[in-house]
Amino acid sequence: MITHLSIKDFAIINNIEVDFYKGLNIITGETGAGKSIIIEAMNMALGSRADRTYVRTGCDKAVVQMVASHINEETVITRELTAEGKSLCRIDGEIVSLAQLNEYCQKITDVHGQYAHQSLLDPSSHIKLIDSYEKESILTTKKRVSELFDSYVSISKRLDEIKNSNRDNARRKEYMEYELKEIRDANLVSGEDVAIQEQLESLRNKEKISRNMEMAYNMTKSEDNSTMESLIRIQKVLKEIAPYYKEASDLENEFYDIYYRIEDICTRLRNAKDRVVFSAGDLDELTSRADFIDSLKRKYGNTPDEILDHASRLEHDLAKLEDADMSVESLEIEKIRIEEMLKEESARLTGLRKAASSTLEEKINKELNDLNFNDAEIRVSLRDLQRYTHNGKDSIEFLIRTNKGSEFKPLSKIASGGEMSRIMLAFKTVIGDYDDIPTMVFDEIDSGISGLTASIVGKKLIEISEKHQVISITHLPQIAACGNHNFRIEKTNDASHTYTTIRHLSEKEKIEEIARLISGTNVSDISIESARELIRLSQ
Repeated sequence: MITHLSIKDFAIINNIEVDFYKGLNIITGETGAGKSIIIEAMNMALGSRADRTYVRTGCDKAVVQMVASHINEETVITRELTAEGKSLCRIDGEIVSLAQLNEYCQKITDVHGQYAHQSLLDPSSHIKLIDSYEKESILTTKKRVSELFDSYVSISKRLDEIKNSNRDNARRKEYMEYELKEIRDANLVSGEDVAIQEQLESLRNKEKISRNMEMAYNMTKSEDNSTMESLIRIQKVLKEIAPYYKEASDLENEFYDIYYRIEDICTRLRNAKDRVVFSAGDLDELTSRADFIDSLKRKYGNTPDEILDHASRLEHDLAKLEDADMSVESLEIEKIRIEEMLKEESARLTGLRKAASSTLEEKINKELNDLNFNDAEIRVSLRDLQRYTHNGKDSIEFLIRTNKGSEFKPLSKIASGGEMSRIMLAFKTVIGDYDDIPTMVFDEIDSGISGLTASIVGKKLIEISEKHQVISITHLPQIAACGNHNFRIEKTNDASHTYTTIRHLSEKEKIEEIARLISGTNVSDISIESARELIRLSQ
């Protein structure tokens, strides 16, 4: 609630300070004294738009400070407006934006009259009022809807992320599959490249060995240079002289031995030659394999082991992508399940709100009738948003018509400030216990009423003030008599300036002020007694 208000250099106000209290605070004063200026200053402090014309003539700036308590915490709200039109907002000394100030102050005070700082004029707050009105039946379902909506949003976001990732990875997946197939089709063996090089080296030497062995063997068979033929001729020559020359016989025997030894060697040479088999096809095949492995090395690793490791990583990454595809399927199924539950709970919430709206309509219309708005009628418009939110699928707005047969319109379309205040009074009488706003300010609430209606308005204000702080400006003694705390606005003049002051009235001064409202400037004993009677009847 608001406990203190300080206004400096605002319009015709020079410098005033006033303390407000629990219960019903009534402000009265002569026409033009500045009662509505107080409300304008409060509205500026609460975050409404400000015009530099509010700055008192000849002053640099206007300053409004408000001390408010909310949830056992006291807050100092400051609003400054310069003559150049610059605005500065502070909460507990910390500079905040106008939007932040407005958002914070909506939790503290509701101002009803010709001003804009009214929660009931904001359609976005209407759904909260319906839900709070029947909170025992609604809030549990609403909490369930909110939780399901969070789950639905979360799983939808996750699905979108995976799908976007899958689209981005489609080409990568295709390339990974190509790489893996190329490696797997190669049938690589660890150390294969080294073994092939060794085989290639051997094959290339075999070619030379085969060639040379063939040449050596062919030389033993050459007709022009046959070793065996030469040995046979040598033996024949020596044999002819052996009878005559013993040494020739010995030499012949040695050449005989040599002949058979060489013949044995030639046989071994032939056999060795035949065993050396060189295949150009094998060489080409191994060379081709070596070149293929080299091409894989350039792409995937320096050795077959590194290439095989790369293949293992590819398999792992592809498995993760496959899991992501499977995850999409499972998430799609889960999303459908949650959406069905959200649809069911939202429908239940809508049904509860329709029932609450019907009851609330009836009660508010009764209050309007009590306030002599006999032709006025409230209707709760509940529309399907065609989308899910934390609040389900409902959009709720209070509509009103002030004359029979006229069109229902939003509350903000009501032109008269006095009518608006009394309509809000009807609302607050019914839903004031549920909107969690500690302070309510009513201006022009008595415009166009008198007599019995004024007494009813006063009693409604008393009802509301039992659970809320109420600050109300009035011109009527029936309403002023209901106040727990009464204040009088007065305007004074000197040679060059006009000043507005406000003071808290004593019980005696309260009676005199109500008597003034009854009889005008000439307060009589009769008006004093009438004032006492009005106060007694208001208790």
